[in-house]
Amino acid sequence: MLSASTAHGDLRLSPDDRPTTMARNGGGSSSRKSGGSSGKGSSGKGSAGSRASSGGRGRGPQRRGLLSRLFYWSFVLGIWGVVGVAGLIFYEAGQLPPIQNLAIPERPPTIIIQSDDGKTIATRGEMRGSAVPLRSLPPFVPQAFVAIEDRRFYSHFGIDPMGLARALVTNLTSGRLREGGSTLTQQLAKNLFLTQERTLSRKIQELILSIWLETKYSKNEILELYVNRVYFGAGAWGIEAAAQRYFNKPASRLTLAEAAMIAGLVKSPSSLAPTRNLEAAQQRASVVLDAMVDARFISADMEQAALAKPATVAKNNSSDVAGYVADWVADQLKTILPSIEHDVVVQTTLDMSLQAVADKALKDALAKSGKKLGVEQGALVVMDTDGGVKALVGGRSYEESQYNRAVTARRQPGSSFKPFVYLTALERGLTPESVREDAPIQIKGWKPENFSKEYRGPVDLKTAISLSLNTVAVRLALEVGPAEVVKTAQRLGVTSKLEPNASIALGTSEVSVLEMADAYAPFANGGYGVAAHVIQQVKDSASGKLLYNAPSPNRGLVMAPPHVSMMNRMLQQVVLTGTAKRVDLPGWPVAGKTGTSQDYRDAWFIGYTGRLIAAVWLGNDDSSPTKKASGAGVPVEVWSQVMKAAHKDVPPVPLPGAGMEQPQIAPSNLPPGDVPEEPVVTGGPQAQRKPATIDNWLLDKLFGG
Repeated sequence: MLSASTAHGDLRLSPDDRPTTMARNGGGSSSRKSGGSSGKGSSGKGSAGSRASSGGRGRGPQRRGLLSRLFYWSFVLGIWGVVGVAGLIFYEAGQLPPIQNLAIPERPPTIIIQSDDGKTIATRGEMRGSAVPLRSLPPFVPQAFVAIEDRRFYSHFGIDPMGLARALVTNLTSGRLREGGSTLTQQLAKNLFLTQERTLSRKIQELILSIWLETKYSKNEILELYVNRVYFGAGAWGIEAAAQRYFNKPASRLTLAEAAMIAGLVKSPSSLAPTRNLEAAQQRASVVLDAMVDARFISADMEQAALAKPATVAKNNSSDVAGYVADWVADQLKTILPSIEHDVVVQTTLDMSLQAVADKALKDALAKSGKKLGVEQGALVVMDTDGGVKALVGGRSYEESQYNRAVTARRQPGSSFKPFVYLTALERGLTPESVREDAPIQIKGWKPENFSKEYRGPVDLKTAISLSLNTVAVRLALEVGPAEVVKTAQRLGVTSKLEPNASIALGTSEVSVLEMADAYAPFANGGYGVAAHVIQQVKDSASGKLLYNAPSPNRGLVMAPPHVSMMNRMLQQVVLTGTAKRVDLPGWPVAGKTGTSQDYRDAWFIGYTGRLIAAVWLGNDDSSPTKKASGAGVPVEVWSQVMKAAHKDVPPVPLPGAGMEQPQIAPSNLPPGDVPEEPVVTGGPQAQRKPATIDNWLLDKLFGG
């Protein structure tokens, strides 16, 4: 109500008219007055309870708000993740050729290599075996691959999410990469279209291509492509090549144990190859058999039968025997036919029976004497007088090392190079009876010595070469000029770079075994240069069309017949009384020359008959010194063993020029034991009838006299 003062115009509110705190809280002044101390206490408690109730109600909405925000941002990030992955997939897809233009690459051509009798000895090419239809394989062959590589192959769409998840868990729990989770389709996509690099980009492209393969081809078509394109180790691409490589049989005849072993190789073809680690390959095959039982492809009884008779590598397999030759053929073919579009058949000059003998002879010699002599490797070449290679071994084991020491390696030939020095001297008027001084010599600080450290004074050339006297060879090289010696060697067939210095007389420039055999051929064929070769002809496998026919290897006359006769007489003396007198080839006139490089690093013997030339080298890949292995020892023994087999039941023929004198026959009853490279020989040189000189030969040709 209004107070009395309003009469005077003063408008004021009484205390009762003013709002109080209690009024704001819903209480009046009377209640505040009557509350007393108990009211205060009650009011305090009520206030605290009110705050607690209010706080409890507030936290619930806060939690709901946080969860909603998390859900929201997770959803947003998920959307962006999907967009990012989709963008990455589209980008990687853009790096591939257009899907509509994709096609399975044509199978690279196979090179079928045959011996001189038309029998297949090896296959080469990026795809080493012919394609085999799935229907021609025993059912357990494709089943083995499905069981061990992709159990859900027939149910997935190219990608196996369960397999990927399992691989992820396995890799995370093991702390290392143990499983890849790739399906057979993914593996095929990688082999057909992509590289082997492990990158996210390649993996995404692999997934894209896998889905494409599944939409375009049936499961069996994919599996057929897979077994014909995958690598199985030891140079075998495709199941046919693997079956031939390891078991010497077609894939259509594989046993269950063999199929399990081949399927098991996919995991690690190089380390599991049975030719390298048979025990590991057999253990892996047992894992495959277990998987096949688990997948119900085979019964437990079938598994036990296969385990009782595990697969082994075929003993009559020829890949190791002819491996070096096959690789050499494939390399030469790239030059002869740079572009090969279809499978081809290459017929070679190789005699497989002689090749097997040569391979065994070298292996046996190294097994018997290698450790004692500190020799780990060897190589040899056998060729006919036209340059056709009949046998070639590039090392003790093709499986252990594919490096071809007969063709690719370059080594110092030592004294086996001396015939080129002596021939150069003969072409300048000297004869086998010409005399030169065997005495110490010094050339700008270099002091070449004889092997025996002894000197004989005046000796004729045939004695000097038969005993491999170093000082005489060096004197002759200086007399005719080192550059002329180089020209002579190159004219006869040496193709490696030769240094024209005085030491060339002792074979210090490096050459290959193949070119040394080639350069000795003119001594054996009457003076005609030849080109060493192994390919005779190449035909299209399907049509039989002749693609290449080897031209004549004859390079024309590179040595006059009188010099051929003189050289053969001198090099026969090496076999009869000199450093190669351990040669054992009964009934055949033989000539040749031993060679041992400095510190016994290389041991050579190159010898020939009127039918064949053979060059043998022993040494170490790192050029480390041997334990005094010389050309007069194991190389001569290997040569004799191989040439005995090559000349068996063949009528002897004289060496060119032998009509001028009585042919000499190599002895066959020499006592065993090591013979030094340059043995000390007592007594004077044997008398020989002096052959015709180059002047007389020219007069005969010009005037018929």
